[in-house]
Amino acid sequence: MTPEALVTTLQNIPQPESLLHEKGFRHVAGTDEAGRGPLAGPVVAAAVILPPEWHHPGIKDSKKLTARARTELYAVITESAVSWNWCAIEPGEIDRINILQASLLAMRTAVLSLSPRPDYLLVDGPHGVKGPVAHAALKRGDQKSQVIAAASIVAKVVRDAIMETYDRLFPDYQISKNKGYGTASHMKALEQQGCCSLHRRSFKRVVSERQN
Repeated sequence: MTPEALVTTLQNIPQPESLLHEKGFRHVAGTDEAGRGPLAGPVVAAAVILPPEWHHPGIKDSKKLTARARTELYAVITESAVSWNWCAIEPGEIDRINILQASLLAMRTAVLSLSPRPDYLLVDGPHGVKGPVAHAALKRGDQKSQVIAAASIVAKVVRDAIMETYDRLFPDYQISKNKGYGTASHMKALEQQGCCSLHRRSFKRVVSERQN
């Protein structure tokens, strides 16, 4: 099977890492991000390598889990993983290079920080991650691949913890509740208080509130 045919196959099957393990890839990593949509805070990406044949029935797309379930699974994943890591890109850099490039940079940095280095990478979403690791970009990958879902959980738990810390520094914006998303209370605080260093000043909703 050519590399191109392998990518096509991986994009169209459930649990694509199983096929990669059958083909002799030992260290299959998954990567995903959390926090592309919020108006404030970093975007965080995680990368995870799970042992071949390892499976946990509770691991799925982080958005379909409660906060408690994510925290419990985070402990399971980080204890069981062959390797895992994460990277956060802060708002100033997001404004400089845009949120898509910041997300891809976070993924790439997290992947390249893994030890051992993965021999294949599964990426959530339509965009590949540039670098020395062969990869397949999978739309709705966090619903197809356990290793991507594991990365989505790690990224979400890490980002939520970061935002809890920021809430103590910027209490007016209720960051612990909204995690930087543009809720009604967050938008009201933004209108009244203006931006802080957490806000992504290139985002249209932040710009519009700054101009009011």
